[in-house]
Amino acid sequence: METSPVRNPVNRKAIALLLLVFVLGIALGAVGTRLVSSRTYADDRGPSLRSGAPAGHQRVLGTMTQDLNLTSDQQKQVSEILLDMQSKYGAVRQQVNPEYEQIRNEGHDRIRQVLTPEQRPKFEAFLQRVQADRQAREQRPSN
Repeated sequence: METSPVRNPVNRKAIALLLLVFVLGIALGAVGTRLVSSRTYADDRGPSLRSGAPAGHQRVLGTMTQDLNLTSDQQKQVSEILLDMQSKYGAVRQQVNPEYEQIRNEGHDRIRQVLTPEQRPKFEAFLQRVQADRQAREQRPSN
């Protein structure tokens, strides 16, 4: 009498492992999709068509209005608070940016010391691309 291939302990372990890998793949895909979409929405810094306020501000206000059932008076007050927070965040960024710039420059200098003469021009080109990307991000209105 032969045992069924599924009842064989080795086959059962293989099937269980395959199912585990499949489930983990689905979970990882879901988490990755969530991270990408949340970063995409967080980077949406274009102005809102309705009020000129940043789109992120309108999205947060809309979600809060729906979830908390805000009245129109509460919406106005919350909107003002969100805009005030945004302006204060900007002020903090302006204060801290020089320190970040100093750390960044020191790090770049240390990297230059590690590189060969052939690698240094490529590194400088890389830094120019990074700087252009940073400036493009900073020129967009923030949330």
